[in-house]
Amino acid sequence: MSRLAQALAAGEFVVTTEVAPPKGVDLSAVLETARQLRGVTAVNVTDNQGANMRMTPLVLAGLLVREGIEPILQLTCRDRNRMALQSDLLGAAALGVENVLLLSGDHARFGDHPAARSVFDLDSVQLLHGVAALARGEDLAGRPLTSAPRFFPGAAVTPEAEPFELTLQKFRKKAAAGVGFFQTQAVFESQRLEQFMAEANRCEVPVLVGVLLLKSARMARFLNERIPGVRVPQRLIERLEQAEKPLEEGVAIAREMVAEARRLAQGVHLMTLGQEGRIPEILAVD
Repeated sequence: MSRLAQALAAGEFVVTTEVAPPKGVDLSAVLETARQLRGVTAVNVTDNQGANMRMTPLVLAGLLVREGIEPILQLTCRDRNRMALQSDLLGAAALGVENVLLLSGDHARFGDHPAARSVFDLDSVQLLHGVAALARGEDLAGRPLTSAPRFFPGAAVTPEAEPFELTLQKFRKKAAAGVGFFQTQAVFESQRLEQFMAEANRCEVPVLVGVLLLKSARMARFLNERIPGVRVPQRLIERLEQAEKPLEEGVAIAREMVAEARRLAQGVHLMTLGQEGRIPEILAVD
């Protein structure tokens, strides 16, 4: 059982964060960033995040295992058919990676290769069923494996998305498909988080609340305009505009959301965007 699974089963408040593979072959900088992380249970390794081409996350996840750092391997359905997804999952298990976050993925037209053909042979719910099949010792064609992998599968959810009932329907489908944990898209409204968790707790699957570090009012407006399912309230934008040091205000806002997550959920997923050194401050309890 992975450390992430153990911590959630023990009722600990779990903290995850994320790193991105390089757009190149030099892994030294991202490995050093991962080594410096403090107060974190596991680290997501993103998979061509935002549909922007980078090194495969499988390599970095395997190296993190060697370093004694627990990875959460992200896999998107956008870039692979069912054969490639199963191959990567088996490869991950062989490298000692147990935690996987299964995502549909942003469409290629939104990234740096807009002419690329998105695959979407499976969706994230179907991929969850595929992971369960592999763990039973068979592939998606029903053929036996010579040995079965062990995974702790996760999925994503977007509490701020509308219509809210559709969000809950997707959440319930993933819960029924055997997901072990959820990570949410960034949440900035405690009222919406409370509303979501009231429904989510019925499924009895741990939820890690997405907390994104806002660096400026400009960044907040960009998120509202360009990132589906993210809504930064005007009052927070005004706080950032009026702050003498916007990044410090962003840290304060992130701390407030972590406090809400401690009250309502089972953990947080921190998105600090190059400010990983601020994680202990964001997690500090008043």
